[in-house]
Amino acid sequence: MKVYSSPNLAMVGHFKNVLEMYSIACDIRGEYRCAAAGEIPPIECWPELWVVEESQAEQARQIIREALEPTENDPGLWKCPSCDEEVEGQFTECWNCGTNRPDDEDTFQGATKFGQRGEVR
Repeated sequence: MKVYSSPNLAMVGHFKNVLEMYSIACDIRGEYRCAAAGEIPPIECWPELWVVEESQAEQARQIIREALEPTENDPGLWKCPSCDEEVEGQFTECWNCGTNRPDDEDTFQGATKFGQRGEVR
């Protein structure tokens, strides 16, 4: 049963590894469908993560959802007060103008543990 898809094969592979840590057997399907892009809808070209045992599908979806939730420890994006550029939280200076990251929490916009969300199905 399909539990996740994303345009990013590395994300699908990562979640396969995560689910296997929970002893959930799974397979990646459609990793070569990108060759059909333009002939079929783009979302149909995305690689998919399928669990082998249908009874584990909901547990797998929950694990993926939790991994994609914003974290308190992850600073997420911050907006430069000088040029309004959005900068990833691990950087302490704006890449555009060199302004230092402010310390106030209102500047941060949140992030997920793994960045790109994909689609939990």
